[in-house]
Amino acid sequence: MTQSALRIRGLAKAFDKPVIAGLDLDIAGGQLYALLGPNGAGKTTTLRMVAGLAKPDTGSIEIFGVDARHDPLGAKAITAWLPDEPMLYDKLSPLEYLAFVAGLWRMDPGQAAQEADRLLHWLDLWEQRDTRCEGFSRGMQQKVALAGALIHDPKLLILDEPLTGLDASMARSVKDALRAQVDAGKTVIVTTHILEVAERMADRIGIIGGGKLLAEGTLDELRDRAGTEGMTLEDTFIRLTTPSTPAA
Repeated sequence: MTQSALRIRGLAKAFDKPVIAGLDLDIAGGQLYALLGPNGAGKTTTLRMVAGLAKPDTGSIEIFGVDARHDPLGAKAITAWLPDEPMLYDKLSPLEYLAFVAGLWRMDPGQAAQEADRLLHWLDLWEQRDTRCEGFSRGMQQKVALAGALIHDPKLLILDEPLTGLDASMARSVKDALRAQVDAGKTVIVTTHILEVAERMADRIGIIGGGKLLAEGTLDELRDRAGTEGMTLEDTFIRLTTPSTPAA
């Protein structure tokens, strides 16, 4: 039986008004999962709570069986969060940045150096390893941030709009890197407004709206639910997120 990577029950969060309202979600390990929804649906808020960057009002979060509310450090140790805007120290080189992040995780310096070398080769950043990040393109910054997210070998990788602002070549490189993580047994959760990406990449898709799960499953399962057999994910998404118009 596949281990549950993420189990959410009754998750709720309000700011001026409710953003997440009793969300239940189960994501199995070893897959790429796309969490979709209209603007303001609560995608980023949900994932920030999973990553331990925001505190739920109520509800539970388990990451590979670790209770994220009662053992936040244990949950964070197996989780990585990559926001939509790469957060780097511009004056550091990729090697220096990875050494810094590895130090935060208290990794053995020798092991951290080996893993940094591996990641920089794998992400085609080796030639720029000693160059300050301040001159990097958005795509290069995104790949350095991805290397930083992976340095401590997390089991769950969460990415918020990872392809925003990337050209086609760099986007392909990042997508290939994410698929390689899944092939290696990791679990990847992404949010994206580029529905064609979710359609091609995701093993399963969750659609939220109004802070609740509207639908979840494979693309074919979502099509069955929406009555959009043979249609695109965009058509299916619109059907599932658009309120039905009452008959006159």
